[in-house]
Amino acid sequence: MPRDRTPLIQKIAKQAFVCFKHCLTQAVPDQPLPDQHLISLVTALRATDLKLVPRKSSRPEEGAQSPPVTYMHICETPEFSMGVFLLRAGSSIPLHDHPGMNGMIKVLYGKLNVRCFDKLDSDGTTPPEFDPALPPSQVPSLCRSTLRCVSEYSADSAPCLLTPQRDNLHQIEALGGPAAFLDILAPPYDPDNNRDCHYYRVLQPSAPGSESPEETWLLEIPQPEDFWCGGQAYPGPPVSM
Repeated sequence: MPRDRTPLIQKIAKQAFVCFKHCLTQAVPDQPLPDQHLISLVTALRATDLKLVPRKSSRPEEGAQSPPVTYMHICETPEFSMGVFLLRAGSSIPLHDHPGMNGMIKVLYGKLNVRCFDKLDSDGTTPPEFDPALPPSQVPSLCRSTLRCVSEYSADSAPCLLTPQRDNLHQIEALGGPAAFLDILAPPYDPDNNRDCHYYRVLQPSAPGSESPEETWLLEIPQPEDFWCGGQAYPGPPVSM
């Protein structure tokens, strides 16, 4: 039997389409997690499969004006998008959401710290007082949430998963040096279909309340001024859909 020479990233794209093809039409509010076959394929992916060479901790050309994060586009369909994020040492992707979307993060090199939050129904809950105090004009931008987990991931880890209702908000930080990860979103961001990216800041209550230690309040904010994303050509095997 001929040896299968299909690049692993092509197999991942094909299975992602099979797994997520109903995301745009599925009526249930929380679509299922990726199937085990897709998880297994993504878990096996390494930087060498994409011809990625780990960045050094610092490079002379990386000055203050260099983007803290760089994105390599691989492919996008109406059902899902796939690309690679490169994080400079000490950089992070601020806390943000993925409205109505599923996602997978697979570290290719380096280490990541990922903080995941779930949005909670307000249920008429009165927000506490915050320190510093919140202007009344910002109260409509408040979001009640719970800190679901804080986890570290390396190239040997299984992917970090998110769904529309679970772990949908996260902050991603490079630990101990530069890092890179494969990012799959299903369906992709699309502002015209209410799938825009929103950024958040964790607020500190001015006094301890009756909330559980994991419960917190988030404030929707503009994209932080110290965060922006550059672009770079993807060097790996081409993906066709």
